[in-house]
Amino acid sequence: MADFKTKICCIGAGYVGGPTMATIAVFCPDVKVHVVDINPKQIARWNSEKLPIYEPGLDEAVKKVRGKNLFFSTKIDEAICECEIIFVSVNTPTKTYGVGAGRAADLKNWELAARNIAKVANGPKIIVEKSTLPVRTAHSMRKVLMANDRKINFEVLSNPEFLAEGTAMKDLAKPDRVLIGGMTTQAGQEAVDKLVKVYEHWVAPENIITTNLWSSELSKLVA
Repeated sequence: MADFKTKICCIGAGYVGGPTMATIAVFCPDVKVHVVDINPKQIARWNSEKLPIYEPGLDEAVKKVRGKNLFFSTKIDEAICECEIIFVSVNTPTKTYGVGAGRAADLKNWELAARNIAKVANGPKIIVEKSTLPVRTAHSMRKVLMANDRKINFEVLSNPEFLAEGTAMKDLAKPDRVLIGGMTTQAGQEAVDKLVKVYEHWVAPENIITTNLWSSELSKLVA
């Protein structure tokens, strides 16, 4: 069995999670990558010859590493327990009810993911917010996670995506910048450093920008 230095999972096998994790797996052979989703049909398509989304270069990337260090499954709880870095990239549709209906993001899927991580995690984890979410959501995510009654520590990072449809794989392979935001505590900075080490497999250090959570999320809105 291969000896992996780091184990990463991504909750959400959609347009952001799939290509991002495929790219990490291609450039980081010493990293084991799990992509997990509650939708078995979506996972079945990621494991088939016809992927659920089309992006130039995605098909080749997935087929190069699938079954080696890239795995797709519905075993969310197992992946949470096995991996030390957990990306959250769930859908955030527009609210159809209540305050903000028609314009505000519906965070139901995100809240379910955060509560599930808090419930099943077997030790300290680094949680990476990778969805297109409103400013300060990573702070709110941290509150949900830290409210767990088992006193498990979670470090929440913001790692906004700057992907454009049609050039996603190119953008991931040669990004203008990678932004990583974390808490300004020692544990927060250690978590940031751990994610930086993953990206340094293929991204020049000067293109990896580290900052605090607030700045990282704000950049997504002005990008």
